[in-house]
Amino acid sequence: MFLQRIGNKGIRLGTLFDRAAAKHPANLVLLDHTLDIAPQLGRRATLTEIADLIDDFASRLWAARVRTGEHVVVHKTDGFDITLLACAVARIGAIPVLLSSKLDGDTVAELLRRVNRPHLVTDQAKLEKDLPETVFGLSEQVLLTTGTHEGATGLDTLAGAPRVAPVPMPPEHPTLITHTSGTTGTPKLAVHTGATFQARYRPQATVVSLVSKREPLAVHVSFVHSRMFTAMPIAVLQGHPLIVLADDDPVSVGEIFAQAPPGFIEAHPNSFMRWEELVDDPRAPLANVKYFSSTFDAIHPRTVHRLLSASRRSNPLFAQAYGQSEVGPIAARTYTRDRGAEADGRCVGMPFPGMTGVRVLSRDGNPPSRTSPGNIEVRSDGRIITYLGEHARWEKQADGEWWAMGDVGYRTKQGCLHLLDREVDVIPGIESTLAVEDTLFARLPELVEAIIVPGEDGRAVPVVCTKDDKPLDPLAWQRAVEGLSPMADPVQWRLEDLPHTATTKIKRLELARLLKTRNGSPS
Repeated sequence: MFLQRIGNKGIRLGTLFDRAAAKHPANLVLLDHTLDIAPQLGRRATLTEIADLIDDFASRLWAARVRTGEHVVVHKTDGFDITLLACAVARIGAIPVLLSSKLDGDTVAELLRRVNRPHLVTDQAKLEKDLPETVFGLSEQVLLTTGTHEGATGLDTLAGAPRVAPVPMPPEHPTLITHTSGTTGTPKLAVHTGATFQARYRPQATVVSLVSKREPLAVHVSFVHSRMFTAMPIAVLQGHPLIVLADDDPVSVGEIFAQAPPGFIEAHPNSFMRWEELVDDPRAPLANVKYFSSTFDAIHPRTVHRLLSASRRSNPLFAQAYGQSEVGPIAARTYTRDRGAEADGRCVGMPFPGMTGVRVLSRDGNPPSRTSPGNIEVRSDGRIITYLGEHARWEKQADGEWWAMGDVGYRTKQGCLHLLDREVDVIPGIESTLAVEDTLFARLPELVEAIIVPGEDGRAVPVVCTKDDKPLDPLAWQRAVEGLSPMADPVQWRLEDLPHTATTKIKRLELARLLKTRNGSPS
């Protein structure tokens, strides 16, 4: 493939901050939280301090008998130190396996079985509140970032361990394992190599390079998601100050952005939705943003339109990429201020020339189109090499160089890809649930979430959440659904009652199940 022809040395997570600090030693990482493994750093640290911290904990892991090629599961209370611990594990040639802090204990235990007796890095709070006792038998050993437990070793007891040299690994060697979103069941463990990560770096680095190095890059991305390990290297290697957010609460985010105005923001779509209220913040925390970026899920044009209106830069852009944890970004499009809240949000753009490819296969013998969408398959050098412990599942989605995305859509004559739905979310009589949701958001400013799922009779049921949980105006709803496909009456829930993944996606299948078992009520 293209990147293999030009050479691919791999992303080298273990020495990432060493290389960044060598170029920009005093550049800052700004946090909205304190690192559990290094509270002494506070909420501001230089790249030099971060590099030393990773070196320190790599040495502690080595002192704890973690060796090259072994798996280390990291499942702890949420924080940026999850990402830094992954770098520490990779530094000694071991393979980090990152599990979201939001996963329930039984799921974590099942994934530990799949990894086959890894070292487990966790904390006292997780052991006491979330994890079953079985994790001790499923792990080679349990290491604690904070707290104590009679069956575990505290990493703090290994402070001062002799420093060890980084262990370089070939680019085709597994460098990180992340899990899929779990929207359709137990998450799968996606195996990334240094080469596959490096392949994902190039198309995304191009956009960031257009922002001045003096301007901070802000990231609110799940610390266990593969996207963090491309967004973060782009920022620190190009010389941008890095703002890392664990919380997307608009109040705290507004304060941070007002003090350190970012020129580039990468976040989950649902976080951008929450930040719509920052548009009216008198401190103008979004005024300096030149580029917004999101690569995780469908984002509604209303949100894009609102955020772009808050920027005071000339010609700000919102870049939306279509991709998946297994393959990275595949296609992209940009929005400008000229595109309104009713813009076609189903157009997810064009593939990256020389880097990714897209094809759409017919599902019914007809050429794929808006009314007869096909199955989307993609090609990328960034594709994972397997699902750990489930290679047969990986093979079911792989067709030579092509990868089945599990989505349906079509391509226009110009080659633009239109995403209509996940295959499992298709509802008869609805061309695209995502398109309907886009329209509802554009017509009802009070909505903070709208999800279309099938009811017990198969009919489309809109589940909606409003700002401050205010009752939905029935007359406004009737005006909003004019011209749309027939649906059942809306069901109003609180946003916090919807089932979410680690990347804040709504678990649609789980929501449909809850809707049926609870007869529409979230309580």
